[in-house]
Amino acid sequence: MADRSQSEPALVLFSERLTNSAAFGTLFREGMDLVEETAAYLDGDGRTEAKALERSVSLTYATESMRLTTRLMQLASWLLLHRAVKEGEMTLTQANREKTKVKLTAADPGPEEMIEKLPQQLQDLIARSMSLQTRVRRLDISIHAAPAERAPIGNPLVPQLNRLKAAFEQ
Repeated sequence: MADRSQSEPALVLFSERLTNSAAFGTLFREGMDLVEETAAYLDGDGRTEAKALERSVSLTYATESMRLTTRLMQLASWLLLHRAVKEGEMTLTQANREKTKVKLTAADPGPEEMIEKLPQQLQDLIARSMSLQTRVRRLDISIHAAPAERAPIGNPLVPQLNRLKAAFEQ
């Protein structure tokens, strides 16, 4: 009698491999670099640019820089949490519990007509942070999606072949 584990293909959970991928490493570096670049801008050129703005735009600048900072801190938290999984400091299950404290939908930017009045560098940082957030959300769904029920492995072409057969028999 054959050993069952040898006769059935091993189930590999893609979600467990994502944090060890090169794509995650690239995303992590990009996210951390964006956090550093944003902090440097807001503490340097951004302060100078903010002082030169009209009062109403200055309020928008303050609001959007706060939203940007909040968004990036949430993204950095998520990235650091999943780096801990990669480094073996926690399991994916532990990370799944901890990630409930991270809000990947927090701090979306305000109306486009107000964003357009902000300094170009801040607009660029906001756009890049939104792109990063979208990619992290996609990865989060892939990593933390509930494992599907294991269906029996069969020939995926059989339903198509049956339809073709039925079509030609008519």
